[in-house]
Amino acid sequence: MDSDNNAPASEQRRGLLKQLALAGAGLAASGATAAAPVSRSSVRHWDRETDVLIIGSGAAGTSAAIDARRAGAEALMLEREHIPGGSSSISGGVCYLGGGTPLQKALGFDDTVEAMTTYMLAASAPYASEDKIRLYCESSLEHFDWLIANGVEYAQKFSPEKEISIPDGSLYYSGSEKTWPYRNLAKPAPRGHVPPSQHLTGGRELMRALLASAERLGARLEVRATGERLVVESDGSVAGAQVVVGGKTAFIRARRGVVLAAGGFIHNPEMVKLYAPELARCQTPWGRAGDLGIGIRMGMGVGGAVLRMHHGFVITPMYPPESILKGIAVNQRGQRFVPEDGYYGLVGHEIAYKQDGKAWMIVDQTQAYAWKDFRLPIAAQAPTIAGIETQLGMPEGALVQSVDYYNRHAAKGNDPLLHKAKDYLAPIKQAPFTAYDLSTDQAFTPVHTFGGLQTTLDAQVVDAWGEVIPGLYAAGRTSAGLPVAPYMGSGISIGDCTYFGRRAGRHAAGRKA
Repeated sequence: MDSDNNAPASEQRRGLLKQLALAGAGLAASGATAAAPVSRSSVRHWDRETDVLIIGSGAAGTSAAIDARRAGAEALMLEREHIPGGSSSISGGVCYLGGGTPLQKALGFDDTVEAMTTYMLAASAPYASEDKIRLYCESSLEHFDWLIANGVEYAQKFSPEKEISIPDGSLYYSGSEKTWPYRNLAKPAPRGHVPPSQHLTGGRELMRALLASAERLGARLEVRATGERLVVESDGSVAGAQVVVGGKTAFIRARRGVVLAAGGFIHNPEMVKLYAPELARCQTPWGRAGDLGIGIRMGMGVGGAVLRMHHGFVITPMYPPESILKGIAVNQRGQRFVPEDGYYGLVGHEIAYKQDGKAWMIVDQTQAYAWKDFRLPIAAQAPTIAGIETQLGMPEGALVQSVDYYNRHAAKGNDPLLHKAKDYLAPIKQAPFTAYDLSTDQAFTPVHTFGGLQTTLDAQVVDAWGEVIPGLYAAGRTSAGLPVAPYMGSGISIGDCTYFGRRAGRHAAGRKA
C-alpha cells in the first residue's frame, strides 16, 4: 500500500476505478451494467494485434478508421452485424454543416460561423457542449471538404420543405433555424447537407462512400465481430479488448488505442428503462439492432464517466404535408405548449419530456390529412371543438378557449403566444374537427439515445475525475457529443459522428505504440 501512496494521484485514481470495476464483475451479465474489464496479466497471449482497434463501423467508426490510416496507423473495425454501416446507414444521411459551405454559396445562401455557432448554442442550451460546438462550427468548411474528398456527393439543389422530400435535393433547413426564438437570435440558413438518393436513403449513400474510402486506404473490416470487454494494464491504461469473432472469443491488442464507436443503447430495454425512462415509453425504438450500449458499458467498466444518459431524439413526424401545422398542438389541459412549426425533434422533446408523453394535434377539415396516416392515429372527431374537448376528457372550456384565442389572432396573421410563422397560421373553423394523437405511446414516434461516455475535444474518454483514460476513445452515439435534448436539427448526430470520429482516429494514431 505504501508504494501505491507514492504513485501519482491520476494513477491511484485509475487504479481505484479499475478495482471497483473488477469488483463488479459478477454484475456484468446484466444488460444495464458496466462490462467489467479484463486484467492484462490474465491475458496469456494476444490472438491478433493492430494499431487502432475500432468497435463499430458506422459513421463514427469508419471516420476514425479513415483518419487513423491517413495518419499512418493500422486500423481494424469490428462490426457486430453481418453488414457494416451501423445506424448511420439507415439514417437520412444528413450532415449539419454551415459557415458558408460551397453548396450553400452555390445555391445563393449566406451563412457565417458566428450565426451557426449562435444557433447551435441557443438551441441546445442549457446542455450545450460549448467547446465542442465552437470547434465543430469553426471546422465546418474543412469538414465539408473532407466529406467530398472521401467520395460523398451533394447535388446543387435546395429543398424549401421542412423535411428533405425530393430525391435530387441536397440542402434544406433541417432544424428550427426559422422558428421563434432562434430566428431572432441568428440569421437563419439551411445547413442540412444530404447526399441525393432516389429513395431518400441518404445514409446508405453516405456510408457507401465512407466505407469505400476506408477500404481504399487499407483499413480492415470484420463483420459478425463484436467487442465485449476492454483489457487494462496495471496503471489503468487500455491495452486492447476481448472480442467475439465468428462466435469465438479472442483478445486483440491495440498498440495505440481503442475507439468505442458501437452506437447508442436504444435496443437495450434494461438500459433505456434505467437511464432514459422518457424514451422507454415511446412507441418506436430506432436504430440498427447493434445499438445495445456495449461500447458505453465497456467504457464504464474501466471507469469512464457518462453524461446525459437520459437524453435522446424524440421524433414527432407530423409533416409532410405542412398544412397540418396550421392546427394547434395541445396538452392534457387543452393548452398549447410548443410552436407547431418547430423542428419535429423539438416538438417530440416537449411532448416526451415536458408533457408526460401526452398531446394532440387539433385541426379542421382543411388542415387534416387527406388520407388515413399511419403516423398519427385519430383520437377524436366531432362537429364542434367542444365535442373534441369532451371526447378527450379535457377540462370543460379549456380547449374551446385555446382554439378561440388562437383563431382570433391567426385571422390577423399573428401568434402572440408562441410566435408561429405566418405561413403556418390559419383559423381552425371548418367542421368536422379532428384530434390526432401525438402521444409517444400512440403515435409513430421514432427515438434513439444521445447519452454516452464523456470525452475530450480529441474524443478521449475521461473518468469521474475528468482525467483521460490512456488509450481509450469514444465517438458517435457511444459518446455524449454535440447532440442533446431537445435535438437542434437533423444532421447534428452525423456531423458529430464523422468529425469527432476523425479526431479519435487521428489522435489514437499519434500515440506511441
